[in-house]
Amino acid sequence: MMIDTKEYPQGLLFSEKLQQEVRNRFYNIDHDNFGKRIFFENSGGALRLKSCIQAVVDVDSHPDCPGRHQQQADVQDEKVKRGYEDLRIIFNTQKGSIITYLSASQVMFNIIESIANNIEGKNMVVSVLEHPSGFDSVQYYAEKTGRELRVLQPNRATGRIDVEEVQRLVDKDTVVLSCMYSSNTTGGVNDIPAIVKAARAIKPDIYIVVDAVQHAPHGLIDLSHLDIDAMDFAPYKFFACRGSGVGWVSERCARLPHNHILCYSDDTWELGSTAPHIFAGFSAIVDHVAWIGRHFIDSSDRRTLFAEGIKRIALQERALLYRTLEGTDELSGLRHISNIEIICDNPDLTQRDYILPIIFKNMDVTSAVKEYIKRGIYVFERKSPNHYSKRIVESLGLEGVVRVSPIHCNSPKEIDDFLKASAEIAKL
Repeated sequence: MMIDTKEYPQGLLFSEKLQQEVRNRFYNIDHDNFGKRIFFENSGGALRLKSCIQAVVDVDSHPDCPGRHQQQADVQDEKVKRGYEDLRIIFNTQKGSIITYLSASQVMFNIIESIANNIEGKNMVVSVLEHPSGFDSVQYYAEKTGRELRVLQPNRATGRIDVEEVQRLVDKDTVVLSCMYSSNTTGGVNDIPAIVKAARAIKPDIYIVVDAVQHAPHGLIDLSHLDIDAMDFAPYKFFACRGSGVGWVSERCARLPHNHILCYSDDTWELGSTAPHIFAGFSAIVDHVAWIGRHFIDSSDRRTLFAEGIKRIALQERALLYRTLEGTDELSGLRHISNIEIICDNPDLTQRDYILPIIFKNMDVTSAVKEYIKRGIYVFERKSPNHYSKRIVESLGLEGVVRVSPIHCNSPKEIDDFLKASAEIAKL
């Protein structure tokens, strides 16, 4: 039986043996070209699976195009077919259409363009917490098509978008609602099923778009139980390589007018030749997560193993988050260190991914980040006036935050080293 993550509100760590096996599957897990380091900047781009990097070498070193007559072309073709199948395992749906572009931002802009240009209505609703790909695409096409832009504001205590805020802004004239699954600044996981239910109660045929770039590597996605029209994620934040973005669109959204090769069906969004090594990387992601799942359940079903694996990843990261917040018998957690404030510190960790915003009362966020780097710990600041941060941090009443973002291959010891460094920085 698959584990229920809600039964472990403080998370559940991997065994030491599994933790080490997981770490061995990643390149540069504890160092870069300049020496030893701890990488807690995975929201900017995750540590890379060795299998994803190897897929580039093994597959793209062959020039053969799928669809040719030679055997190597058949191998390349199989990589692409399996990659598409594995993307559907991640999304958990056989309906709708898959989109692959150069980036998740490109995916998002194309989806919003098709909806805005073809669906009637007077306003478009988007969350203030969105990545610029989600926010700017809605703002751009609202302005271009003469619609009112309505912006969902966050709950500053939790870093989430409340259902009541959606009910306040969505009405019978709303064209599209765009709301990310979890915030890449606050870590708050939005209650997407409840948001969808509330929006459709107001306007049943509203188009709903969900940015899952931050959430997909940390929590289970199940489109078979989610009545939305589009979703995207970024493989390079899911332990794979840069250079691709993945999207899914519902059957009705897929048939909206959009750029496509004319010989293909109207619901096809792919443009140009596929890159087999990229699709092999998608399969490597699913291989890894299913491999984790196989340590806990016995199943021959790939989606079942993937679901168990991603739940175990979520529990591992939740346990790391709890350790960061509360500490150990020997070390104070961030909640107990003077001069450190945790932003959007929701006590319910089941509503959070491990993306942790903090500020120091004794220095600005950039200075704090540089102090961490001096101690061999890589984090990053999200601050105004940077376009990728300004709107979000100001909606929280702040000028900036230090963003801390480990993933499941990071270890309890690395968390402890981070806590030691935090305590030192807080005393400067």
